[in-house]
Amino acid sequence: MAESKVEAFLTPEEEQEVIDAILQAERDTSGEIRVHLERGTHGDHMARAKEVFHILKMDNTKDSNGVLFYVAVADRKFVVYGDKGINDVVLPGFWDKTRDIVEEAFRKGAFKQGLVDGILNAGKELKKHFPWRRDDENELRDDISHF
Repeated sequence: MAESKVEAFLTPEEEQEVIDAILQAERDTSGEIRVHLERGTHGDHMARAKEVFHILKMDNTKDSNGVLFYVAVADRKFVVYGDKGINDVVLPGFWDKTRDIVEEAFRKGAFKQGLVDGILNAGKELKKHFPWRRDDENELRDDISHF
């Protein structure tokens, strides 16, 4: 059986490096970062990213500070989507800058590196606005979701 485009997007080792970047980015913040890969969507990619954000329960974090990196592999599209809490405090253009970081690497075929760099960039911003507190807990899983 041939492997799907989603399965071929990152090797297992690259997936682990992305997960390690999530763990590193979340180390000093109450913010939550997730990555979701899927083959594609027939509709608007931003709308689908918002839907996945809800399905993954990312809109249920205590501080509304979740960030989703959504990738539609076959469509060659991705969205970086932040919840209201983080959107309200980042400088204008922050999400565009994060998107550009990911896109630059993706254009070179460096998919893992694009995700890692984008995740670490988002993590710095989360740390600045939502520093880790003693009572913080990891509210969401750190693995890469696929469905």
